[in-house]
Amino acid sequence: MRILLLGDIVGKPGRQLVAQAVPKLRKRLNLDLVVANAENSAGGSGVTPAIYQELLAAGVDGITLGDHIYRRSEIISVLEREPNIVKPANFPRTAPGRDWMLLKSTSGVRVVVVSLLGRVFMRPVDCPWAAIDRVLLEVPPDVRVILVDFHAEATSDKQLMGRYLDGRVSAVLGTHTHVQTADEQIFPGGTAFQCDVGMCGSSLSILGRKIDSVLETTLSFRPTFFDVASQDVQLCGTYVDVDPVTGHASSIQRIVVTSHDLSAWDK
Repeated sequence: MRILLLGDIVGKPGRQLVAQAVPKLRKRLNLDLVVANAENSAGGSGVTPAIYQELLAAGVDGITLGDHIYRRSEIISVLEREPNIVKPANFPRTAPGRDWMLLKSTSGVRVVVVSLLGRVFMRPVDCPWAAIDRVLLEVPPDVRVILVDFHAEATSDKQLMGRYLDGRVSAVLGTHTHVQTADEQIFPGGTAFQCDVGMCGSSLSILGRKIDSVLETTLSFRPTFFDVASQDVQLCGTYVDVDPVTGHASSIQRIVVTSHDLSAWDK
């Protein structure tokens, strides 16, 4: 089976490209499941109930989040009610949201998806290693395919998590830095790994935000609004082929898709 994780969706430009691309990608890549990190999808920070519905309508099966999860408080009711959106599992147990979600692919395979937040250069949170150990004990033993979205800043954090979970989950794929890394690989135990799958947003930007405003604040300390950039939008993500019986990954491939690519596909 084939699972695609889309990197952090940044604002309306990112959402629009995701909506255009996902239906085509599902057919072109023969995808069984699509998961997206949507924590930057509402104006660059947070997610709303309307955007949640918009992404599902586009063909996204499950949604992960990160440190901006509660930036739009109206999403809390969705987090508490819906089965296909998760908080980072190493948030406090009393924080709104599920620690993991159980999705069903188009081929009928059950897939567990977990979100974790890193600790280096991030907000204070519980231990992600202890959290994933707890979650894996809760997962039904007959579910073999497990995807971990590790929302973290430091590559050392991400590599440690990948090695820690090698052979215990199908894939550990990083998000949060918005920069797609070229280190995709299959570890010896059969776990696919990549430090960061990238973002769905403007490539002519600073991590999806307009360059001028970020530069102004950086150079002068004068506060500005980091508005979402809208030029040269790219969809970045990574798909993994997994044996549904063993849960081991057999291949991993990063992708970058633009609106020009979509037009070429149509032709």
